[in-house]
Amino acid sequence: MRSVLVTGGNRRLGAAISAKLRSEGWRVLTSSHRADSGADILADLSEPSGAAKLYLKALELEPELSAIVNNAALFDGAEEDLRMVNLESAKKLTMMLAGREDAQCAVVNVLDAEVLAENAAQVGGIKEVYLETKRGLLEYTRKSACLFAGTLRVNAVAPGPVFAPEGVHEKAGEILLSHRPSAEDVADAVAFLLSARSVTGAVLPVDSGQHLLDQI
Repeated sequence: MRSVLVTGGNRRLGAAISAKLRSEGWRVLTSSHRADSGADILADLSEPSGAAKLYLKALELEPELSAIVNNAALFDGAEEDLRMVNLESAKKLTMMLAGREDAQCAVVNVLDAEVLAENAAQVGGIKEVYLETKRGLLEYTRKSACLFAGTLRVNAVAPGPVFAPEGVHEKAGEILLSHRPSAEDVADAVAFLLSARSVTGAVLPVDSGQHLLDQI
């Protein structure tokens, strides 16, 4: 059975991704920093050693781990915590999985559709730090897809305004399509990218065309 680690996999978008992958036959491990989350692994990715500890624990539970969905993210808080959780932990987990030279593995990073807009406004404050981390993860997705092409496929999804009112996407905003993106839509995209053997370095927007609005 294929096995995957979904960080932040027990709440909101992560829960939808985990449910979708289970329905497709994946053995899913979830992680969370919340002790009451019901996650398989308790891990604080804001700590410098958090990603390494998480990966080693995941291998204990699933020695044949073959995929990671870097979904965990902070939207506010200390800047250093945002950078560590949203970007550095994802990079570390990707590099550790790439070290498995005996298997063809896959990573899907969860970005934010706002970073795809060509003329994105500078929003300032902690949200700008959040978006900077997602821009960094976008760049790393493409870089690592080339760097680890021998053993690892690396792709990303860029969700639009999926949830309200909690989190960054408090308002749906304008979209091109009549259907507002749902958590299940994002989960479908993640499942596709994990299984698409000839796809790497791709960034799939799931935002009902929101990132195109500045081109109209």
